[in-house]
Amino acid sequence: MMKEINTERAENYDLVIVGGGMVGISLALLLAQQQPEWKVLLLEAQAYGKSGKQQHHPSFDSRSTALSWSSRKIFQAAGLWSELESHTSAINNIHVSDRGHIGLTRISAEEAGVEALGYVIENRWIGAVLLGRLATTSVEMMAPERVAKITPLKSGVGLTLENSGETIQTSLLVIADGANSQTAQQLGIHSDQQPYGQQGIIANIGLQDAHDGVAYERFTDQGPMAMLPLPDFDGSPRCALVWTQPPERAAELMAASDEEFLNALQESFGYRMGTVQKVGERVAYPLALTTASEQVRRNVVVLGNAAHSLHPVAGQGFNLSLRDVATLADVLGKAKLSGADFSSLETLEDYQQQQLADQQNTLMFSDNLPKLFAQSSSVVALGRNSGLVMMDLLPSLRSRFAKFGMGMANKEAGHGS
Repeated sequence: MMKEINTERAENYDLVIVGGGMVGISLALLLAQQQPEWKVLLLEAQAYGKSGKQQHHPSFDSRSTALSWSSRKIFQAAGLWSELESHTSAINNIHVSDRGHIGLTRISAEEAGVEALGYVIENRWIGAVLLGRLATTSVEMMAPERVAKITPLKSGVGLTLENSGETIQTSLLVIADGANSQTAQQLGIHSDQQPYGQQGIIANIGLQDAHDGVAYERFTDQGPMAMLPLPDFDGSPRCALVWTQPPERAAELMAASDEEFLNALQESFGYRMGTVQKVGERVAYPLALTTASEQVRRNVVVLGNAAHSLHPVAGQGFNLSLRDVATLADVLGKAKLSGADFSSLETLEDYQQQQLADQQNTLMFSDNLPKLFAQSSSVVALGRNSGLVMMDLLPSLRSRFAKFGMGMANKEAGHGS
């Protein structure tokens, strides 16, 4: 029988973060760095491996994340960047093209006045660095653990845990356990899904030629594709492929032999990186724009993919979430220092208001870009290719596009600057 919340006996926390992925851990670290006296509990449904890099064996197939310049600034401010950077491949140039049309544009880090437009890093290294730092803080962790029951209280939220059966209470519940969050659904916070009618195929690709830090965004009549530079594996160049296709074609590509898959990829992408020579494990998943019906209410915040899950083509999902995390930590810290109720609706609405423009513009860009290039109309194709040509000719347009990709369009990435 499930325990009721006994507020006199329950363990008390300032914050409980549900979801110990990159978003949840990043928030816990920023809070611990900002004010060590925060009492924070992190709950993760999956068991963590033993700490230490020896548990993170190299693999050709390691999944990766593209970090924007704004994410670099946030991790720098947290004192984590130097350790992360050694495992990244810098994006020095971005090449955008429309297959079968003349329009293309090139954006360089040098012209943008930054060391790199972004960085690609394997998720295992992000996890290792974040968990390693977390172990040096006072943040408590329970894994594997889930929330079985949520009870709104007069002051805060009561939680009954599934595995241990413990009852705890917290001033602020942060939900960061991924898209279609079961925790959010317990509170009646649902997700609005707008399917794209496409599948995203993810795989790592072995290359003939060095990628030279160039990230390619290529738009085709079947869907957009991205080839992102990865650190070499066993001395051989490698990149991360994100390839969107209609479901039927995606199923064919997933069932194809490695040789057939590479031939199809070569035909669609071309020879800008020489011949593609190896494909690792392929993963396919349906693409949809997913947004939570609410992001804040009294004593509750929804973060990460639980709040918004984007089309992968622009690589903005984690970067937007990390900007949310940095802003939330800043707002909560200022409220606590001033003696205000950091878990009040007023405080949390202040956070949401600060991130509103960033979220809206990033969602709009990530949603509209693939839709624009998916249209086969000759008039639309002429318009978008004229736009690419103009961007290639006008530094001011390239600068605006670059700032958006770096997470600096809606607010200069001032965290740690």
